[in-house]
Amino acid sequence: MVIEINKDFFVALSSIAKRESLSFFRNPLMITDKGDHLFFDPVTIADLRIERELTNYISNHFPDHAIYGEEEGKKGENADCLWVIDPIDGTRSFISGIPVWGTLVGFLYKGLAIAGMMAQPFTEELFYAVADGSFLFHNNIEKRLVVRKTVNLSDATLFSTAPSLFDTRTRSSFFKLEEATRLTRFGVDCYAFVMLAAGFIDLVVESSLKAHDIGGIIPIIENAGGVITTWSRKRPENGGHIIAAATKDLHEAAIQKLGWSDY
Repeated sequence: MVIEINKDFFVALSSIAKRESLSFFRNPLMITDKGDHLFFDPVTIADLRIERELTNYISNHFPDHAIYGEEEGKKGENADCLWVIDPIDGTRSFISGIPVWGTLVGFLYKGLAIAGMMAQPFTEELFYAVADGSFLFHNNIEKRLVVRKTVNLSDATLFSTAPSLFDTRTRSSFFKLEEATRLTRFGVDCYAFVMLAAGFIDLVVESSLKAHDIGGIIPIIENAGGVITTWSRKRPENGGHIIAAATKDLHEAAIQKLGWSDY
């Protein structure tokens, strides 16, 4: 089966995300908490509208493909062709007026993420991956993404969303890794992953991600030369505890430091 997914398709998706999000960004809006009382998990009308319009666009172009969205669940039964959508990854940043959120779309073929995008409508940046590589498209200029070649933890810059999102056990493992790295920063959600692909940081470590959190990110990391797996070295498409690294050596060193290899 030949499935044509190219830059133009992702440009169209990013335009939809921009159209449906920016009228709500940095403006008052109603926020619903869909969390389980353990943490605040906001959703807004922007999340719902972006996902609905992306779903409609993808369905019109690929009517036989299945689609799984964060807010509305799965539609369709195609076991081979699946799109995963996170309409606003970083809704907490979105409602705080901080432009480090993004719209994630990934395409999985027979369970493997082979194309994807992270669109940031406010900055008008589109990070995407197709068969021939990972790219940033911005101001009508396309730039190939390539990870940097860091191999030692002592030289690495580490990112994660927030220490509070780890449980007791994963937090302990994360802090062991943090102590071994040169610099640690927090709070930028999906933006950290694309900065790794762009060669500005070296490690991203997260816990308890869902498939829609990571499906669009996987090919961007891998096609830029990076490595992304679970903490136990498994494929990341189903989510879980996720680690992305600039190089294989750094990835292995970080997993060893996390001490999660046997789990």
